[in-house]
Order: sequence, then C-alpha cells, then structure tokens
Amino acid sequence: MKMAKSSYNEDSIRSLDWKEHIRLRPGMYIGKMGNGSSPDDGVYILLKEVIDNSIDEFVMGNGKTIEVNVKHNKVSVRDFGRGIPLGKVIDCVSKINTGAKYDSKVFKKSVGLNGVGTKAANALSSHFEIKSVREGRCKLVEFVKGEITNEEPIKESSSRKGTKVSFIPDEELFGKYRFINEYIEKMMWNYCHLNPGLTIVFNGEKFYSENGLFDLLEQRIDAETLYPIIHLRKDDIEIAITHCKNQYSEQYYSFVNGQHTVQGGTHQGAFRQALVKTIRDFFGKNYDASDIRQAINAAISIKVIEPIFESQTKTKLGSTEMEPNGVTVLTFIQDFLKKHLDNFLHKNPEVSEAIEGKIKMAEYERKAMVGVKKLARERAKKASLHNKKLRDCRVHYNDHNKENRVDSTLFITEGDSASGSITKTRDIQTQAVFSLRGKPLNSFELTKKVVYENEEFNLLQAALNIEEGIDDLRYNKIVIATDADVDGMHIRMLLLTFFLQFFPELVKEGHVYILETPLFRVRNKKKSIYCYNEQERREAFIEMGKSAEITRFKGLGEISPNEFKNFIGPDMRLDPVILAKEDRIQDLLAYFMGKNTKERQDFIIDNLRVEEGISNA
Repeated sequence: MKMAKSSYNEDSIRSLDWKEHIRLRPGMYIGKMGNGSSPDDGVYILLKEVIDNSIDEFVMGNGKTIEVNVKHNKVSVRDFGRGIPLGKVIDCVSKINTGAKYDSKVFKKSVGLNGVGTKAANALSSHFEIKSVREGRCKLVEFVKGEITNEEPIKESSSRKGTKVSFIPDEELFGKYRFINEYIEKMMWNYCHLNPGLTIVFNGEKFYSENGLFDLLEQRIDAETLYPIIHLRKDDIEIAITHCKNQYSEQYYSFVNGQHTVQGGTHQGAFRQALVKTIRDFFGKNYDASDIRQAINAAISIKVIEPIFESQTKTKLGSTEMEPNGVTVLTFIQDFLKKHLDNFLHKNPEVSEAIEGKIKMAEYERKAMVGVKKLARERAKKASLHNKKLRDCRVHYNDHNKENRVDSTLFITEGDSASGSITKTRDIQTQAVFSLRGKPLNSFELTKKVVYENEEFNLLQAALNIEEGIDDLRYNKIVIATDADVDGMHIRMLLLTFFLQFFPELVKEGHVYILETPLFRVRNKKKSIYCYNEQERREAFIEMGKSAEITRFKGLGEISPNEFKNFIGPDMRLDPVILAKEDRIQDLLAYFMGKNTKERQDFIIDNLRVEEGISNA
C-alpha cells in the first residue's frame, strides 16, 4: 500500500498570532500547567509574572504597597506605581516583545526582560482585565482568552495612580485547579524579604520585612542554630548564613534580581564554592567541602544586568557574568566573601570557633561512616541492577533535556498488592513505584548512620539519588501512597519522619505529596462516582438514587487496576506536604514520633472519634 504524499508549499506555512501560540504551547512560557498542588504550577507562575511588573516599579522608586487578592480562583494585583502609559495599555498585555525593559538604563536590573509575562497571563485566562491610572486619567480594557471584549475610552479618574490587573486562569487549559494560600504566602514573603520597605497586602494580611535575607533565614529555619545569623550586604549582593544543630543537609535560598531561583544556577554554585574557599583560607586548613557545608542554611541574592535564565520561568540562572563582558559571578561573590565574611570571622571569634567545631564534628562523623557507606553503596549498586523494590520509569527529573521531566513521579507504596495495582496502570514514561515491606523504622533522633544501615532507607535514598543533596533528585514528585486506615497513616508518619529528619529540603521545596484515593464508590447501572469523603458519598447517593450500590475501599490493593488508572492519571488528587512557617521540625517530630508524651495522650483522648457504620442515608 502506497502512502499518499502530502503537499508542502506556501499554503503549508502558517503563522500563529501571539495568543494562539501561547495557548498552543503554554509550557514554553510558564513551564508546566498543573492543578495548583505544586508551587511551580502554571497558575502561580501567572500570578508571579504579574506581580513582577509591580515589583519592578517599586525597585525604580514608585509605589511602596502592592495589594494582592486571590478568591474563588480570581486573582487581582494592584500597585501604586506610575501606571502604564495609557496609549500602550493594550500593547503591553497583548503584543509579544513589548515593554520598557529592553533599555537597560530604565530597568537596569529588572526581573522581567523579554515582555512575555503579562501576555501569558492574558492569553491563558478565561477573563483578563487591566486598568491603568496615570496623571488623573485612566484606561480599562477587558479580554477573554486574549481577545479584547471591552475597551473603554480614556477618561478622568480620581483614583490613585498605578496599575490593576485581574485574571481568572482558564479551566479549559488548566483543568480543575486550586490556589493554595501557603504557596502564595511564601511567594509574598520572598518578595518582601528581597525588597525591604515594600508592603504587600495579601487577602487582607500585611507582609513586610525590614532586614531582608536575615528575616527570611530567621523565618525559614526550624532548628536550633549554632550561632546568630551572619548578615552581609552591599550593592548588588546580600548574603545570610548560619549552621544548624541536628541537621545533615545543606539548605539554600537563592535569588537573582528578586526572582526566586528554586533550581539554583551559576550564582548558587559560585556561592557554595566561594564559601568553602573563604573558610579554608580563614582557618588555613584544607577541610573537606562537604564538612564545611554540612548543616548550612544560607540565602543569597544578587543583581545582574541582563540576566540569562535557562527558561522563561526563571528558576535557574545561566549567566556566568554580572553584566555583559563584565566580572564573572564567581569572582564577584568570591571577592565579596573574602573581604566581608573573613572580616566578620576575625571580629567574632566565638562564631569562628562554633563553625570550626561543627566542621570537625562533621569530619569525625564522615570518617566513622566510611565503612558503613561503602557496604551500603555496594548493596545499592547490586540492587540497582535488579531492585525488586523499584519499578523505574524512563524519564527522570534530572534529565534536563527532557520536556516532561517535571512530571516524573515516585509512588511509595505499602505491600505488594498496592504496588501491583499502581505498577499495572502507571504511565511507564514518568511514573515509578517503590514498594515498602511493612512498616519502616522510626528514625526519630537516630543519626544518619541508620540511612546506610537500614536496607529499605538506603535503597530509597539510592532510588531518589539524594545522598549528596537534592540537586540531582531523580523524581520531581515523591508521592506517599498508603491505605487510608490506621496502619497506612502510621506508615505515612514514619516516612515523613525519615524525610524531615534527614532530607527536610525535599519537603521544604515542595517535592513530597500524599496520594488521595477514594474511600467509596457509588454506582448504578449507568455510571460510577468515586468519593473521597463522607460528604461526597452523600451527594453521590442523592444524585444516583436509592438503587445505588455503595462500596467502601479499605485499602489500595482492593481497587482493581482498571479503576486505579483513574486515580493516578491527569486528574490525580495530591495533597502537598507543607510546613507552616511557625512549625519547627524537631518539635513536630518530638510531639508525634517521640516518647509517649502526656500532651499527645491528652490530644488523642480529647479528639477520639468513633466511626459509625456506613448507611445509605
């Protein structure tokens, strides 16, 4: 059979207009879509892109307050800057490569440089409205999916100058999504910490910081520190550093021109390198880099002229120079630390002694574990060839050349029956399964030695590739998939204890989730409805009538593979594990996983509920 030849001529070439291209290829502009359960999902990127413009106004000395409201998926951002020139309001939100930031003299160290952000928010929203107030006059324009639906003429206005943008992300593109306030609050704090003097009012709550990265680090650290936070800053650079007790991992918060680079980049790598060199030079000893950085918590912010990011979402810096043909990022940070951190350590001997004591302790622990690590690595290497616990996928988070790497997911299941259902129905490209054998060890107050001595923990660490930190994490999402019963909850707590004890950055950076699976199935001859709580069950029963049959799922293994595929597909319900800013990890773990304290006994007694049998009412 001959294949018909397709004609290739002038008619084959098609040019998409700006909004068509954004809606057809949204990933090019906002990274990934998502449903709002991850902090890097598209709905938060749209919000960030709009706020970035208001931040740039503040940086230029215009407007000290930004009002942000998110209610029922409608977002509004109001600043009190200069306002967009009224004749260019439409162009600024609907023409790619339109903006004031191409002239570096105007916006020298701006966040948004390529005139895309608000256009993406416009094109990807079911409703978008912009109002600019400037010099006593205003201009309002409304869009639907990037198309103008209402343009009001310029008219007089008594409102304060500035710009207001409102939008609703399009469910047609994002599906059923939600905004999680904790993610937005974290974003607001980042903006305030990086812009001292800025006030953000989010849903009526005021966010403000006087001391920049010092406040950020103080707020984020949830463990006891070895010494007070070191806070250093000058033009174009700000750094905050401390070491924590009872912590093994490194934790960094890095920023470029006010943008949170969650994936780090050249500046974060340069900082880690420069810090090691400065410490070695100060003590005159060639300490191991890992010993110097163990348990470090640090924040770094730099300002770069015309920064180059590795994607439009600006999560990783690619620039090697502070400005075109200027000094390198490494040299700039190294010179800063060599002068200012070295001076600080000379002036504060109690701090330098605490740092050296921590380094020596890390060195002692590392050397004591050499033998244990060697055996564990041999075991992990052997297992990697034939790891019965891991059913791997083909695409991983550290495959930086793969577009769908952000979808890479590891399900951690209990027992063979649950892992069997997931394994049979998963997407082999992006979904892997790790099967636990019974309940894992309670790792609270144990040393990291247990990670290598306990076979299950060691194999899990190897599967995630997090021994040396999370820079090369193999899966973007780590999903705990246990039964919704007492045993399942206990396993969930034991796994969270393991992560929080030894790899808290996995939780802090939003990689750990709980899989929600249905508790009930309500069905009649025509259709089935899966319900995740009692309320949904009642509503489904009313909808389907008295002839409906109700099935209670006690465990994941009871759900057939054919049904299970609905629960780990595009509409998968994930509950992100979020640490509230007031939560201290050690206090949390001591309360839930420590000895049987009276406080925990009293809480259980006060909150004990008896589950009644299921009725059809």
